[in-house]
Order: sequence, then C-alpha cells, then structure tokens
Amino acid sequence: MSEELGDSQTLARIAHARSSQATAPILDALPWHDFKTACEARADEGDRPCLVYHGDEGREEWSYAQLLEAVNARAELLHHQFGIERGARIALLLHNDPQVPISTFAAWRIGACVVPINLGEDDERVHFVLENAGCQIALYLPDYEERVERLRATLPDVEHWLALAPGVDPAPGTAANLPSPEPEDEALIVYTSGTTGAPKGVLLTQRNLLVDAHAIALWNQVDPDTGLMCVLPTHHVNGLIVTLLMPFLAGTRSVLERRFHTGSFWRRIAEEKVGIVSVVPTLLAFLLEDEAGTDGLELGGFRHLICGAGPLTVELAARFEDRFGFPILHGYGLSETTCYSCMLPVDLPEDEHRGWLRDHGFPSIGVPLPPNEMAIHDDQGQPVADGERGEIVVRGVNVMKGYFRRPEANAETFAHDWFRSGDEGFIRRDQSDRPWFFITGRMKELIIRGGVNLSPFEIDEVLNQIPGIACGLAVGFENRWYGEEVGAYVMREPGSDLDEATVLAACRRAIPFAKSPKVVVFGEDIPVTSTGKYQRGRLRNHFDAWRDEQFRR
Repeated sequence: MSEELGDSQTLARIAHARSSQATAPILDALPWHDFKTACEARADEGDRPCLVYHGDEGREEWSYAQLLEAVNARAELLHHQFGIERGARIALLLHNDPQVPISTFAAWRIGACVVPINLGEDDERVHFVLENAGCQIALYLPDYEERVERLRATLPDVEHWLALAPGVDPAPGTAANLPSPEPEDEALIVYTSGTTGAPKGVLLTQRNLLVDAHAIALWNQVDPDTGLMCVLPTHHVNGLIVTLLMPFLAGTRSVLERRFHTGSFWRRIAEEKVGIVSVVPTLLAFLLEDEAGTDGLELGGFRHLICGAGPLTVELAARFEDRFGFPILHGYGLSETTCYSCMLPVDLPEDEHRGWLRDHGFPSIGVPLPPNEMAIHDDQGQPVADGERGEIVVRGVNVMKGYFRRPEANAETFAHDWFRSGDEGFIRRDQSDRPWFFITGRMKELIIRGGVNLSPFEIDEVLNQIPGIACGLAVGFENRWYGEEVGAYVMREPGSDLDEATVLAACRRAIPFAKSPKVVVFGEDIPVTSTGKYQRGRLRNHFDAWRDEQFRR
C-alpha cells in the first residue's frame, strides 16, 4: 500500500501530519481500540433505541440488540460466504436506508474497507470508482438492479454483486470466527471531486473515524438521551460520521431520513425528540422558505444545528437564527480530515455566539477540535500573521492516510508536513488568545453546491463540446439557496448564433442537473494570468444578478 501513496519522503510527511504531539492525548482518552471493541461496548445497550428509519414504507425502529445482531449476521455473510477478509474493499450502492449502517458497521467489524457510491453520479464516474478502489464485492438495493447490470458487464474484477433485501438478515448473527480489525485498518475510501482529472479517493482508517466521531460527540455534549437526525446523504462523511457513527458510539439513537423534506423536518424533530441535526447551508435556505416552520410543535428538547460542508453567509445564518431561535454550530472540515476539524463551541453565551457568526464579515468556523491543530500558512508553508489571509492547514490524528493511488497528489498536499486544504482563511483571537478561524474562499477552484464538490473542469469538457462554443468555462457563483450555483461563461465562435437555451439543454443531456449550468453569460474575452491560465474567479461578478434565484428542473 505504501508505494500507492508516495515515495519515502512523502510518506514521512504524511506520518508527520498524522501524529501531532499536541493532539496525541486524544488517543489516550479514546474508549475503543477499534470498531470491534466499539461494538462490544454497545452490546450492553440491549433494548435501548438505536436506529429509527423514516422511508417510503413508513417508520421502522431497531434497538441496539437488534442492530448489532443484523451487523453480526452481515459480517458473517461477508466473511464466511463471500470470503471477505481484513483489507478487502466493499462498494455500497445504497441510498439512505438501514442497510447503510448495517453493511458499513459489518465491514468495519471485520476490518474491511467501505467505498460508498454517490448514485447521483453517472455510470462512467461510478465505474471509475469501483475499478480504482479495487472493490471485491458490491452491495446494492434492488432499486438499482438495472443500473447494476450495466456496471457489472464492464467490471469483471468485481467478484460479487449482492442485492440486499429491505430490512435485516433473517438469522441473527453471533460474530463467531470473524477477523478482528486493527486501528490502522483501512475503513473508508471517499471519492471527492478534484479540480483536475479523475476524482481522488480519500483513504481513512478505523482510528480516523473513531477519533473524529468521538471528538464531535464530546464537543456537542452528546449523551445517551441526545437523539441525532440524519437528513444528509450517507455516501458523504458528514451524514455517515456525524449522524450515524457518532450517535452509535455515544450510545444514543439516530433518526435516519430517506430524503430531506422541508415539510416534515421540524415535525420529525418534535415527534422523535431529536436534540441535534447536521445540515448544510442549502437546507437552512430551504427551511426559511417553508411558511409553516415550527408553528404548534413541541421543540423543547431540540438544542442546535451543526452546519458545514459549504459556504455559509452571515446573512443566511442571521436570518435563520432570528426566525427559528436555535443556534447554528458552524464548523469546517473535509473528507481528508475525516469530518469536522473545527466548530463553534456549544457553550458560548448568546452574545458571543452571535458575535462570532455576524461581526467579522464572515461567520466563524470556530476553534480546532482536540484531534487536530490548525493554522494559516503562506505558499511556502510558513505561518502568517493573525488577520492575514492564507491557506488553512491541518495536522493531527484525524488526518487521512492519503489519497489512494495518487502519489503526486499526496506529494503536493503534504508538501510542508501539514495537510494543505486548498481553502483560504484567516484567524482572529479572543481575550484568552484562543484562535478563531474563518474561511473566505477556495484557493482551488471547486464549486461547492449544496455541500457537494463539483469539478469545474468536468463541466468545461461538456461546454466545449457544444457546437458554436469557442471557449466555455464553468463558474461557481454565490447563490442564496445552494451556497454556490453553476454558471457558464461562454465565448461564441465567429458567426455563431448560439443561445442560452441550447447551451443549457446540451449540458443537461450530458450531465446531471446538479452539475449543469443554470445560467449562461456570453462574453468576448476571458481574463488570463501571465502564463496564460484562465482566471475563473474574475468571472464570478458576471453572475451577481442570479444570487437570489432558485433554479428548478
């Protein structure tokens, strides 16, 4: 595996970034050695509610005993019938469903590695992920049978394809004669869009997941009576770690939603007595649009919302808190740092909380969580002065093992012995000299729409294949509903009468609606650097008129 991550110098830099002495004490306080010991610790919960699922067929509930039996049965099936051993990679082609925690936890129980698939991607992208990860088996729901048949015809190296029936395996499992995992076993490969080329597989270990989930639970003061609700897609680290793994480790319950609905969001929180929910800024905007809101609901047990994975504006945060009265714990993290790296403290007095969200031009993303250190560096890897903008960097025990099979990306990302985020930010300090971080934008050119990373280069490829376009660039512009939306800046070929409707239609035939441009701006010139590189960021102002527009299919 080491040669797939980089040369000896790169591996040394990765190791340095993953083993900060300042954050090492978190390992001493970690209650579990690996996921097997975590399951054993939860076995005493018995009939306590563990998982509630609201799907198309209604409400289902599992106790800890029932869920662990299902996890053990799935682990036995994978190991004894399909030969899955420690280190094997298991693809999950699943939407939000109880099969996600059952299959994921079963894989981790035997030291296997989960590769969650974003089913919103096209077949070409899904094919790349399955092939690149070297998946031995793919688990899927019957809903995707037709799609699976297309994929399996082109993926002979995926040895097994297993359709999962709704519910749980009929025979309870005992976890007999199963492999035992180790802390540094690979546990998760999350593929994230890059600014160039194919997506990169973020490789996380069991220790990464346990450390970060435990830290998030402590930070948010989660106890066995604090229910969490999962409304985000579970193929992403936010939904998977914050609202499935973290409540399981904390001995509380998770309320898993098949999909997000504004009309049922607050009602579900009231009915299920949820204490915390994790969202992205886009969902805050949708909830503000809902006229009914919280009227007539008993929400006395609801505490706060965790919010990250996309650009939150001061305006949106203020409007949401002023209307609904619940605090937003704004935070920041990436798949590469497992999940959250920093967050607003939960116990701030109201005036201080409002101040850090509203008074500095950008809403603060808080202070570092115990598993990691954070800093702001210049392009030479040197710290910059407080208040000066630079790159957000992270070092600690929640940093990834590396990008899977991308040694060149690892060499760049860990060039200065820290994980380089590619995001721009700055620090302000309070009276006790505690650093408060802010994010101001991305040094990389990813478009983050509704918390999902989109590569502009992928969209460029589609644009520039359209007849009549001399040059087309995808541009992420600020949008009230999705944080960012996708626009297209287009230079026509001489004599072309190409119009917006034709461009939009061509894009939507080629790529999903979420990735497709929603607006086309035609221009005669594109700014470039001295070396001839396009300056995409200087085109954003051309889309200011659509900041408040909500685009529908």
